[in-house]
Amino acid sequence: MKNNYNLNIGIDIVTVSKVGELISKHKEFLTTVFTAREIAYCEEKKKSGEHFAARFAAKESVLKALGIGLGKGIEWTDVEILSSNSGKPRVCLHGEINEFACKKNVEKIVISLSHCETHAIAQALVVPKNRGYEN
Repeated sequence: MKNNYNLNIGIDIVTVSKVGELISKHKEFLTTVFTAREIAYCEEKKKSGEHFAARFAAKESVLKALGIGLGKGIEWTDVEILSSNSGKPRVCLHGEINEFACKKNVEKIVISLSHCETHAIAQALVVPKNRGYEN
């Protein structure tokens, strides 16, 4: 069976202070961009700003890897970045973007996050189903 979607990557880097500024100056930014679970996770961390910034970068990298932007029914909260008990991040898609990924035959999205006091970076890898190649 021929795959209708390629292996794709997306990457994004943000400044922690810029994301923090958006959160403090525009209260609606927090709930427009982050889900309740993401907010709860980040707020329980000592350096919550770094964690919010990393999740923002992760959402951007997922959108880039999928080759899709916001709009047309897709919202920031449709891309949710959760953490396993071990701390490993994972991507959960909801709504229109989940339907888009299903139509594009996406098996999973692998995500990697990193952050420090000044910057946060994320890289997403979209893995399609049926990755075999035909000659």
